[in-house]
Amino acid sequence: MTLKRIAVMTSGGDAPGMNAAIRAVVRTGVHYGLSVYGIRRGYAGMIGGDMAELDRRAVGGIIQRGGTILLTARCPQFMTEEGQVEGLRQLRQRDIDSLIVIGGNGSLTGALRLQQMGMPVVGIPASIDNDLARTDMSIGVDTALNTALDAIDKLKDTASSHGRAFIVEVMGRHCGWLALEVGIAGGAEVVLIPEREMALETVAREIKEGYLRGKAHAVIVVAEGARHTTQEVAAYLTQEKVGFEVRVTILGHVQRGGTPTAFDRTLATRMGVAAVEALLNGESGVMVGLQGQRVVTVPLEEVLAAQRPLNPFTLRMEEILAR
Repeated sequence: MTLKRIAVMTSGGDAPGMNAAIRAVVRTGVHYGLSVYGIRRGYAGMIGGDMAELDRRAVGGIIQRGGTILLTARCPQFMTEEGQVEGLRQLRQRDIDSLIVIGGNGSLTGALRLQQMGMPVVGIPASIDNDLARTDMSIGVDTALNTALDAIDKLKDTASSHGRAFIVEVMGRHCGWLALEVGIAGGAEVVLIPEREMALETVAREIKEGYLRGKAHAVIVVAEGARHTTQEVAAYLTQEKVGFEVRVTILGHVQRGGTPTAFDRTLATRMGVAAVEALLNGESGVMVGLQGQRVVTVPLEEVLAAQRPLNPFTLRMEEILAR
């Protein structure tokens, strides 16, 4: 099939670098003589027919911007067969012959469903949790990591001044990659993640031992999906148990925003170009992913069927360095 019109959309949680990916898709498509349509508000906009053609100028000056110019939304309606059929109808009504979906697990699940219904689709991974399998990094991860690290560095300043322990909650509902990496880079004493069980008694003992060794402060990083919630950890770690006065900081959605780093801009650009070229090469039902230094294509079914494991060496390294 000769491609003439492709569409691009962002879906699910926003991630810094999405705009760079949109820009790369549009300019690569135009370079190859394609018409490129942008779908606004993700699958909700697809169902509603909210899409328009984009040219080079439409994506000028966006590579450095966080968020997504195409907007994004959760869309429970697209989880139904009726919603999927209507979304596909809207695409075909505009003679769109292929689709690029930028997003995380739920977004790529929708992309796979459209591919199974006959629409050629390529996915681009964008999730600050870095929980997608078959890619070393997703768009937005590096920026979110640096945002969280900057916050922890600042919190350590005030923690040292007051002799306190800070519990810092970062994002990561099912995957502790972000918490683990920022814990290592930020010199945290304890990191709590969904993939690893740690009793609160152990957490208290680690903090108390540091206090008795003369540490001026302590940092406990908690992924939002950890076995013990931030509230449970804070309630258990009293000053009597750990020596330090304890404070809580929840970073929340600040991790999603901000100017994307150079790494995220170039990663998003590489993936955007690769996604268009994959479609031109007749590939469908795949995701572009970073493996080592190479951008490759991997089947969406493999991506969605696997759970991304944490690196055992990184886990061991955190345990060694935190003591």
